[in-house]
Amino acid sequence: MTRTLVASATKEIIIGFDQPFCVIGERINPTGRKKLAAEMIEGNFDTVRADALAQVAAGATMLDINAGVTAVNPNETEPPLLVRTLEIVQELTNVPLSIDSSVTAAIKAGLEVAKGRPLVNSVTGEVEKLEAILPLIKKYNVPVVAISNDETGISEDPDVRFAVAKRIVEHAADYGIPAHDIVVDPLVMPIGAMGTAGRQVFHLLRRLREELKVNTTCGLSNISFGLPHRHGINAGFIPMVIGAGMTSAIMNPCRPQEMEAVRAANVLNGTDPNCQTWIRTYRDHQPASPGAAAAPQENPAGSGGRRRGGRAGRRAAE
Repeated sequence: MTRTLVASATKEIIIGFDQPFCVIGERINPTGRKKLAAEMIEGNFDTVRADALAQVAAGATMLDINAGVTAVNPNETEPPLLVRTLEIVQELTNVPLSIDSSVTAAIKAGLEVAKGRPLVNSVTGEVEKLEAILPLIKKYNVPVVAISNDETGISEDPDVRFAVAKRIVEHAADYGIPAHDIVVDPLVMPIGAMGTAGRQVFHLLRRLREELKVNTTCGLSNISFGLPHRHGINAGFIPMVIGAGMTSAIMNPCRPQEMEAVRAANVLNGTDPNCQTWIRTYRDHQPASPGAAAAPQENPAGSGGRRRGGRAGRRAAE
């Protein structure tokens, strides 16, 4: 059974086929969040602190930490900012972290201060990227997200994306990195732009699980990019990808509709023994009365895919 161990200084989490779905909180990411980016540049981490605490309270298993506030001189500006952000979040919470950057120097700096066994997000199939990141993964003995694109970009053919993932797993093995420390992102396309995007992902997930025997993740809200009422699409997508074999996702745990779908899928998938988490969470739940006014919708400006090179391009609403 494939199991990927991630840990903070005091808490271990297993990502695996027989484990509850791993929710990786996406909110500490300035991509598309101008206010957060400006605050971080100024050395103001109030929103970072608030987002860290809110995501853990909402049920996040892990937190993704991204400090890519600017495209100007990222090799100089991003490493110290990522280090500071990691240090602040580690002081506030004991959940494991994901170090999210496309800048090799920032990943290295983050690994030097991260406690426990963080997840590195990410490496792609580009040879130059593999040769830069995989030695760090081996040196620090940490797991890594492998994104299924290479020098040719993101293929619309799921079989090509599978081949890229397989090549990354094989290349990692040359460094002595086991398959259980590779968490593959098969890349979720927006369903509004590609009507087969859902079926492609389900097909890929089954192959990745059965043939490569690796754990998987994705930028969950990519599926609904460009559509109205995105949370409804996201919530419907969650149990379907879990049923197809996905074991984690980078998402916003502060959206109750989506977390409810995660918890329900855990119950139905048999990874919430005796429905304990469901009962504990919803025992006193009061459904809205018929005819009650609908709650205002959250700003729909959600995530819009990944930047080539590995950085998560998820855009969380301000």
